[in-house]
Amino acid sequence: MNDPGLDEPISNDAKDVENQAHDERDEREEDEQEFLAPSRWWFASTAFPLIAGTFGPMASAFSICALAVHWRVYIPPGTPEDNAIPIDDPKWLIGINAAQLALAIISNFFLLMNMAKRVRFSIAQPITIIGWYLSSFALIGLCACASGPLVIEPRSDHAFSQAFYYAIFSAALYFMVATMMLVTVYGAYRGHYDKEFQLTMSQRTLMLQTISFLVYLLLGALVFSHIEGWKYLDAVYWADFTLLTVGIGDFSPATHLGRGLLFPFAIGGIIILGLVIGSIRSLVLERGKVKMGARMVEKERERLLKRLEKQNKGSILRPIHDEKAPMSRQSSQTLQQTSTNERERRQQEFEMMRRIQEQAHTKRRWTSLIISGTTWLLLWFIGAAVFEQSEYGQNWTYFESMYFAYTSLLTIGYGDIYPESNSGKAFFVFWSLLAIPSLTILISNMGDTIVKGIRDLTLWIGNFTVLPGEQGVKASLKESANNLTRGRLFADDVSEQPPGILGETRRRNSSDSESERKNDPESAAQRAAGDRANQETTRAAKQGEKNDELPESRAHYHLILVKEIGKVMKHLHSTPPRKYTFDEWAWYLKLIGEDESSAETHRKAKRKPRPDGGRLGAATKDEGNKSVKWSWVGNRSPLMGNKEESEWVLERLHETLERELDVFRKEELEKDGNSGDQEEGKRMTEKKMDVGGASGEGPSVGSSRTVTEEKGEGSS
Repeated sequence: MNDPGLDEPISNDAKDVENQAHDERDEREEDEQEFLAPSRWWFASTAFPLIAGTFGPMASAFSICALAVHWRVYIPPGTPEDNAIPIDDPKWLIGINAAQLALAIISNFFLLMNMAKRVRFSIAQPITIIGWYLSSFALIGLCACASGPLVIEPRSDHAFSQAFYYAIFSAALYFMVATMMLVTVYGAYRGHYDKEFQLTMSQRTLMLQTISFLVYLLLGALVFSHIEGWKYLDAVYWADFTLLTVGIGDFSPATHLGRGLLFPFAIGGIIILGLVIGSIRSLVLERGKVKMGARMVEKERERLLKRLEKQNKGSILRPIHDEKAPMSRQSSQTLQQTSTNERERRQQEFEMMRRIQEQAHTKRRWTSLIISGTTWLLLWFIGAAVFEQSEYGQNWTYFESMYFAYTSLLTIGYGDIYPESNSGKAFFVFWSLLAIPSLTILISNMGDTIVKGIRDLTLWIGNFTVLPGEQGVKASLKESANNLTRGRLFADDVSEQPPGILGETRRRNSSDSESERKNDPESAAQRAAGDRANQETTRAAKQGEKNDELPESRAHYHLILVKEIGKVMKHLHSTPPRKYTFDEWAWYLKLIGEDESSAETHRKAKRKPRPDGGRLGAATKDEGNKSVKWSWVGNRSPLMGNKEESEWVLERLHETLERELDVFRKEELEKDGNSGDQEEGKRMTEKKMDVGGASGEGPSVGSSRTVTEEKGEGSS
């Protein structure tokens, strides 16, 4: 399943399903400091339930295969293992096998119900864990009996069927997933996370897709076994390499009905498998790389702060409260060399954090490639060793086993050699279901590293050969030499650029995403987005020269907030994600009440801060204008955590506008109340004047009207 262009749309569909989910827990905001918590408990709370929910149904499918046929066969002299005669199993073996399958299905059901929040954690988990452990131990005991007391002499004339080996794989999977869930329950009762699964809709969808694919495979094998006259487990083996598009060719439909049914069966299975692989890719690469990237940023940040402390260069991290305040001579000289005011010092902090992000991003990509590559190589080499041992009847060498495993992993499937033994066929099904998704993840990780390097090299060669760039051949060569030597050669020539946007050169050199966007073939829409970004950067630079002055009128301020919110909403869909310059960050921070030129809310970054729960820009109605001190290279930095920059800015701008409008509403209500009090006072005054006039204390409107009326009556 490595067809070009298939994995991207599927992963996007998985994202759409996840974004459309109306799950109350998904909508709850994840705190940045919790996101940077030790990854082992995050793995236990999220990855372990996901793995258990995926491999639990696979173990049950193998249990069905273990119950479908007899475990032992008799091989007549001179006949291959395929034509062996089955030997009846004892009734107690069949009964225990059926009982463990029922327990396993019940365990899977309660796990899914718990993940769907239909059954409580305290009820579902004991049932799931105990049921899987009992199924595992029962299968282990049955396999031990089948290979010991039930063995019939002579051994050379007897062998185990594929069902026996499926039982071994099923027992191992049951034990693995039960142990994972035991660790998850232990972490929940120790208080490391809630006693509920924090799984998103796409993660639950992956489990349902896996169950659908396994049911589809087993039912399809049942249908074709009856049509083609195959043994059921041989049909499972055929359905596996058919749906995985390996196409070995040792089994193929020969009847018209079988060939006709192959059309809908193959396309339906490939679609379901594509959804499964797309979900795996989305979850492992998207969510996994976000979590791994955040952890690596945190490690790089701690490493940099530790190095600055050892080299006594931590003065850049200290806020400049007062330039006339006494300080050490060394700190004073360092500040004079680095910055002259708080805004410049904060800009250096910001650029330092950008370098941390870039280094962590590079390490994360290569680490992911190494992990996925190592997993794939282990599957290849270990799989080849198992095939060599299982195909002893064909006298395969290890090189031939590697050749078969390699062509199967890449879904080439020449069919010149293939497994014939019962153990080889059963292992191929188990091995291929693990290997094909692993290869998909490896290819995706290669796209971020090796493939990207080849693409950049191709574009670089084209810049001074057949497709010269805008800079010209000479400028391209100088820039390349400057990048390779890290600025030691042609630094002046590269930095000589026409006067323009303040900070534009720094942003282009420091932002990896901008360089990627520059090298990518741009469409008209992408170029328009880039032009808008440049215009916004220019506007932010001009605002920075004026120290990001805000309007005095509250109505004008509210209007600016609305416009900026609309602007940032467009940045949410930028590809690659939008990364703001320091001037843009300073402007947005000024809008939410933070001043980069003032050190009131700034502090020195701590290497290992205490999780106090403070969050920049998170002041609520109850907290008022309570400020949180932070640093660009600290744990409260907006550049830390699991959110894109545009998403972070949009949330804070929305909170600020909501808070401002709430204050405005209260002031309007107070004004209405005061005006009402004034009207009431006026009416009371008039009433007193009326009363005073009637009692002879002075003239009033009421007394005049009375006199007039009396005159009228007298004249009449």
